[in-house]
Amino acid sequence: MGADKAGAWMADFAAQIHDNADMLTDLDRQIGDADHGSNMDRGMKAVAALAAADFPDSGAFLKKAGMTLVSTVGGASGPLYGTFLMRVGGAWPVEDSAEGIGVALRAGLEGIIQRGKAEVGDKTMVDALTPALVAYDAAAGEGTQAALDAAAKACAEGRDGTTPLVARKGRASYLGERSAGTQDPGATSVTMLIEAAARTLA
Repeated sequence: MGADKAGAWMADFAAQIHDNADMLTDLDRQIGDADHGSNMDRGMKAVAALAAADFPDSGAFLKKAGMTLVSTVGGASGPLYGTFLMRVGGAWPVEDSAEGIGVALRAGLEGIIQRGKAEVGDKTMVDALTPALVAYDAAAGEGTQAALDAAAKACAEGRDGTTPLVARKGRASYLGERSAGTQDPGATSVTMLIEAAARTLA
């Protein structure tokens, strides 16, 4: 398959980010730097410009996509998303399987946690991605599509669950109690990433 699947995943994610950039920036305006949508849109346009045919496999493509985000996206989003994709690419299975893709996604989450030092309850993308991977692993025996669908559903629920939380990481943490009541921008965009995976990777 070469890098076709990863290329389709990133193209879908880039389209979702572009279509929702204003919404992401508005969320970030309420509790952050008001640049999450614009920053991610710029970075994902650069990723979408990569030609999957130029890479031997999906792992190599995803590592390049991660490096591209680190170099084009400002703030915390570039390093966090870049680390996620580089780790996922580094652990991508030689032959696609539900278990192998799950291992790769888990490596990406671990990279985000190491880089951002966030944990569940801090009102970050970790609050969406952690339950997504728990759901993925629980459904992996049913195949890749079932696992990705379960992950996307749990990711969205985790995203929605960030709204009442008080932020403990990043710029939002400076607001203290005032950060409660706004959905976390990173949890929102990472849900788009997992939903895109469910549409493309199986």
